[in-house]
Amino acid sequence: MIEFIADNLAPIMFVSLIVFLLLGYPVAFSLAANGLLFFVIGVELAPLSDSINLSWPLLNAMPERLWGVMSNDTLLAIPFFTFMGIVLERSGMAEDLLDTIGQLFGPIRGGLAYAVIFVGALLAATTGVVAASVIAMGLISLPIMLRYGYDRSIASGVIAASGTLAQIIPPSLVLIVLADQLGRSVGDMYAGALIPGLVLTGLYMLYILIMTFLKRDSMPALPLEARSLGSGVTSLIVALAVAAGIAYAAHVYLYPTHGENADILGGTVGVIFIYIVALADKGLNINMMSRLAQQVIIVLIPPLALIFLVLGTIFLGIATPTEGGAMGAVGALVMAAAKGRLSLDVVRSALAATTRLSSFVLFILIGARVFSLTFYGVNGHLWVEHLLVSMPGGETGFLIAVNVLVFFLAFFLDFFELAFIIVPLLAPAADRLGIDLIWFGVLLGINMQTSFMHPPFGFALFYLRSVAAKIPYLDKVTGKRMEPVTTGQIYWGAVPFVGIQILMVGLTIMFPGMVMHYKGDGSGVDPATIKIEVPGFGGGGLGLPDNGGGLGLPGGLQLPAGNPLDGGGAQQPAEGGQQGTGQKPATDLSSPPSFN
Repeated sequence: MIEFIADNLAPIMFVSLIVFLLLGYPVAFSLAANGLLFFVIGVELAPLSDSINLSWPLLNAMPERLWGVMSNDTLLAIPFFTFMGIVLERSGMAEDLLDTIGQLFGPIRGGLAYAVIFVGALLAATTGVVAASVIAMGLISLPIMLRYGYDRSIASGVIAASGTLAQIIPPSLVLIVLADQLGRSVGDMYAGALIPGLVLTGLYMLYILIMTFLKRDSMPALPLEARSLGSGVTSLIVALAVAAGIAYAAHVYLYPTHGENADILGGTVGVIFIYIVALADKGLNINMMSRLAQQVIIVLIPPLALIFLVLGTIFLGIATPTEGGAMGAVGALVMAAAKGRLSLDVVRSALAATTRLSSFVLFILIGARVFSLTFYGVNGHLWVEHLLVSMPGGETGFLIAVNVLVFFLAFFLDFFELAFIIVPLLAPAADRLGIDLIWFGVLLGINMQTSFMHPPFGFALFYLRSVAAKIPYLDKVTGKRMEPVTTGQIYWGAVPFVGIQILMVGLTIMFPGMVMHYKGDGSGVDPATIKIEVPGFGGGGLGLPDNGGGLGLPGGLQLPAGNPLDGGGAQQPAEGGQQGTGQKPATDLSSPPSFN
């Protein structure tokens, strides 16, 4: 029995960790406790099994491993992006965006749902924090959607799902962690996840479009009296066309001096121009634009500028993700100050929330390092790799099994926990099968997104439940008595969006080009045409002058200048490797050299 335990310590250790987690123990302490407990067991059982490579001196490596966690520059991006998102949420940006975009889409059926999805994508690209997005949209949009007759399940599902877009659209926090655990660049992970995130947003909107036809009364258009900004879409289109024209003219003007960067600079000039015009039009009451056009331009451009400041600089290679996060944090403070909503209380609450999340991540990482030291010492990584690589179906079978495993574990584990526990075990097997780890990481990120939406444990559902009405209330605008939103309605509303996320996993597997574009077009050089020539040893080889003394040195060891493998190099060029009219005689080695 003892020999059986010694030979199977890795699976026993893994199952023990799952049991600890299901019993409700904190993840960080479950990892560390399992690691230390099985380290003691492994040291005692090491003589009984060749698969156990543990000894007491191995614990001396632990301080170095923990220092590696705390000195990881990549993970510095997490507190920066968290701080940026919380400051933006406190600045009222979500409220302004939802009100303005809701007015823009209001005249069509499902307009408020489209607005929530659009704003959810924008908040995801600026905050990267799911909780902030879901709570903000739940507080602002849900009462408005219920006021105008939206189906409660659809409204709840749209808000919860749109908030989870912060999980996959850069600058997502989970993508930073996945890149770190997979040993890949955060910038590449962001570039690979961008198109799948936008496609998932489009699928959400497609679902709303279909539902507006199947259940026409479930998402009515805003009534005319609710459209406080009035009409004016034509004015907005004209303003955007003028901005595009100015951007193109600036591009043509700047191209001779700035080359490929001229398109970005030209677009920046066009955006700044139309933003200044909108501010002047509103401030001076010129009324050249409609109120709707003014509001859309003034509200949309600052967050879009912040997105470019963060993601644009990362994708262009100007800044690292950590530096991009720092610039985003500063940009968020500037935006909050411009709105007059920056105060000491806002900064204090943002710092407190950032410290809590960063500490949470750090403690999980420390626990994972303790666990992995023991798990690798009992060859657990080889056990997992062999188990996954030997699955039937090869790469396809591996991907199906892994995604099913992650999907079901997401019922119980948070995405941070999945990233720190499961991903390090899956990555070696994926790499051995030849799977691109950036593509694999994005695929897992989309799958982990379901962890926020799973009834009954989805965190996005908990966030929405915390801000949705639990008892009947009187609407502030209409004065009508409104019924509360039940937990069952929130759960049923999330189910279709979980199905859409699973569909997105399948599409990513079927069309890997959505992610693989991060590699670019390559250099265009065929490796088969590359020829490497190694310089010879004689006749001036290695780029040194040859004066006939051997080894390219003047008067060197009185050895022949040629390659000794070529018969002593009796026939060599006269000077500098150039063919001369005469030949130097070969050195006579039959007698010792004379130094007189």
